Amino acid sequence: MSASVLELAGIHLRIDGSEILRGVDWTVNPDERWVILGPNGSGKTTLVQIASLWLHPSSGEVTVLGQVLGRTDVRQLRRRIGFASAAMADRLRGELMVSDVVMTAGNAALEPWWHQYDLTDANRADEALDRVGVLRLAARRFGTLSSGERQRVLLARALSIDPGVVLLDEPTAGLDLAGREQLVSALSDLASDPSVAPIVLVTHHVEEIPTGFTHVLLMRDGQALAQGRLDDVLTSENLSECFGVSLSLEKRRGRWVAWAN
Repeated sequence: MSASVLELAGIHLRIDGSEILRGVDWTVNPDERWVILGPNGSGKTTLVQIASLWLHPSSGEVTVLGQVLGRTDVRQLRRRIGFASAAMADRLRGELMVSDVVMTAGNAALEPWWHQYDLTDANRADEALDRVGVLRLAARRFGTLSSGERQRVLLARALSIDPGVVLLDEPTAGLDLAGREQLVSALSDLASDPSVAPIVLVTHHVEEIPTGFTHVLLMRDGQALAQGRLDDVLTSENLSECFGVSLSLEKRRGRWVAWAN
């Protein structure tokens, strides 16, 4: 059996006396596509920040791509993790060219002048932009893009490094209907591509789960409420318990739909 790509064991996080995560165990294996689903404040983003090595837990063990947090150089390991979030767009200067935004991922950097880049880096960036259908934006300034275009550029950035795992933290946040559907469609295409590394997508909307995703982790109050294969775990009962309200759930044309009872 192949080794896991990501393994979190007994993860606790305490901040200012508050327990944000409480004993989370979670494993991502090769070829899996995971959704982390739960209400605001359930610990989804915090969990992904720990998995992406930008945040350390108070206790527990984090293993990413065979390397254990605390026993490895996280600066080097982060270069093997494709990471994108709605918040990342705010950290990138609007004056940067889109091609530079993508290229800097190779060094886990936010500015191109921190490192040297060559034609190989530029070609890799163009390939990643083309893969998600936004190569036409390569020469645009990042700050001139729409929210939907920015998120697809950040997705290209995450893919450009040939990552061992891809972590996407609420990439559809703030998008209009068209932008959301375009991004979900791009993620569905990636999910069906066996050459793409395991993907983890954080969301709090079942309608945003792309086709082809295989597993789900339901979070509530900093704990893992349920996890496993998506079709087994994502039920009306589990979803209702997760969000604290009576919900019905069904799949229509390959996409999930939920509504309050």
